[in-house]
Amino acid sequence: MDSVILRAKNLVKDFTKGNERISVVKGVSLDISQGDCIAIMGSSGAGKSTLLHLLGTLEKPTQGELFYHENRNQNLWNLSDESLSQFRNQNLGFVFQFHYLLPEFSALENVMMPALIGGHDSSWAEKRARELIDFVGLKHRVNHRPGELSGGEQQRVAIARSVMLKPKLLLGDELTGNLDSDNSKKVVDLILELNKNFGIAVLLVTHDHEVASRMKRVLTMKDGKIISS
Repeated sequence: MDSVILRAKNLVKDFTKGNERISVVKGVSLDISQGDCIAIMGSSGAGKSTLLHLLGTLEKPTQGELFYHENRNQNLWNLSDESLSQFRNQNLGFVFQFHYLLPEFSALENVMMPALIGGHDSSWAEKRARELIDFVGLKHRVNHRPGELSGGEQQRVAIARSVMLKPKLLLGDELTGNLDSDNSKKVVDLILELNKNFGIAVLLVTHDHEVASRMKRVLTMKDGKIISS
């Protein structure tokens, strides 16, 4: 597991609807290693987003294990909710189709938020956030609120926020789904630059073949299973 950041073993996720038990993820095992840049594709209902939520510890599986490289013998699901929340904050970055920026705060304040929640020094957080906003090309928009930014700009702020605490792994769920082709390209360019220059492993769920084609590795899901890679 030397180069493996996150290892999933036999992840299963079932939901109950009335008297019916619906299996959405069916025994998926997956290693995500340093430098990986992975796309997961598949039709709607294949289980892609649910799998991403399991890998990001946002949902708990019905069964299965998840290990992180710093404590390779600790199944993350055995942690308390508070410890799991701290793990996410410190080690994982997330970008979703909807940016989830806080409308009452500026771009700078939104990017700083993970550091402030994590109890980091505010002066360090501001310096780091300004560097990231510059990195995503929005230095001139640092004090603007989300409502004053375009959709592409909002998503770039969300990317800056996702790497505020220097995560080892960035998880993205349809992060270009609301963007036109030009802004989609800019966002993927940023993701690839983070992967190449900062060593952040990337796992994206996408319907966009153009986005997937730019990743190093493409996995296909069908009926809750990874069927090709």
